Amino acid sequence: MSASRSTGTTDALGPDEDPGREPSAIPGSRLLAALLDGMDAALCAFDAHGTITHWNREAERILGWTADEAVGRRGFAGWAVRSADAGDVQGRLLAVMETPGRQVHEFALLRKDGGRVLVRTQSSGVRGEDGKPAGVYCAFSEVHAQIDLERSIALSEALFEDASWGVVAVDVDLRPTVVNAYAARALGGGRTTLLGRPLGELIVRGVEDLEGALQHVLAEGAPSAPAELWVTLRTAEGERRRCWRSGFLRLASPLAEEPVPLGVGWLFRDVTAAKLAEQDADRVRFRSNQLHRAARQAAECEDPMEAATTSLDYALAGFADHVVVDLLEDLAVGEKLVRAASTPSDAPGPCLPVSGGSLPVRYAPGHPALQAVERTGSVRAVAPAAAGETWAVEHQWPGDSVHALCAVLRSRGRTLGVVTFLRAGSRGAFERPDVMYAESVAVRVASAVDLARLTAKPGV
Repeated sequence: MSASRSTGTTDALGPDEDPGREPSAIPGSRLLAALLDGMDAALCAFDAHGTITHWNREAERILGWTADEAVGRRGFAGWAVRSADAGDVQGRLLAVMETPGRQVHEFALLRKDGGRVLVRTQSSGVRGEDGKPAGVYCAFSEVHAQIDLERSIALSEALFEDASWGVVAVDVDLRPTVVNAYAARALGGGRTTLLGRPLGELIVRGVEDLEGALQHVLAEGAPSAPAELWVTLRTAEGERRRCWRSGFLRLASPLAEEPVPLGVGWLFRDVTAAKLAEQDADRVRFRSNQLHRAARQAAECEDPMEAATTSLDYALAGFADHVVVDLLEDLAVGEKLVRAASTPSDAPGPCLPVSGGSLPVRYAPGHPALQAVERTGSVRAVAPAAAGETWAVEHQWPGDSVHALCAVLRSRGRTLGVVTFLRAGSRGAFERPDVMYAESVAVRVASAVDLARLTAKPGV
């Protein structure tokens, strides 16, 4: 092979320049030189006798030897490798000509400044037109750079396979392109069925917040801290509300001169159980403080009924919109419930005794308050869908009431009446922890009502 020291290439491995080509055509040897010099990996080539025929710019950068200094030398002995190692290196490289496929080796080479560098090589034999070995090409890079690349690839594969948190690659159209197993389970789909689908098809509520975060990352970069996003998922079993602690990374192409966004890397972990436990703890702490404050305030009331309504005022904070108190009254025709106290029906306000004295209430059979008296326990009720104010009016409650919780008032082994907490449609339905809190309040109200009756306070 004849060497071209000016370009670091040999014309023998590429088409010769053709005088008959169009003027705009790039000569073959120059095109080959440009391709070799543009490679990210160092590359050199040997002919069948071990003489270097090609040497690109990356090889020059790593070892410091220019193409003019390298091309034409026989092997690495005496300049790019220690003499003691030269025979072994030369033998292993040239042996590749007789072996099919690529061979990977690691060699310690010498820089021009005398320093040593460990390189990892991938070598493959080159055969001539007659099928006989014609030489070897060898691509190499510094071992630490290769290890960094392999580590990055391994990390990427591990994240998208075995990570204990969700990893999703989202394109610039905000559609998933890669989803790991954790994320597929969290989103309620398969790793392939989720790809390319709009996030709005998977998330019923909260998708605006998630897409807003992704768009912000594409425009401004990753946020400095994880964000907690509440979403409601659409699943085969129905809607499911989850909290995801999420981190975001902007993905940009490393090949472009200026960063070109490829999408967003979204990493998240389901922290719903922890957040719900935290919320429950906060709720319990707040309600405990309210009960303590109510007890202290009620102890200062001379009128037991005022103590009862004061306890209800403290209980309403963050718990319900309205409250009514119905007490059992002994009449000649039997026991009936009478309205003793309530909050205003048209606006927020304190719980006060009914003006003009207690008024009988004609609850229809099956009314939740009557059920609470009959069962001696709490009863929850929810208005039917699209019932409007009709349901609340029929039950003789404020018109915006949608959720009801009736807790029985008992003291000294007797049922004294019912306290009913009511919520508007903007609040959620009463749950089991709410029942326990309502019963705790009912115990204090019942004690005050019983004391009021013992002291024969008017209106009771």
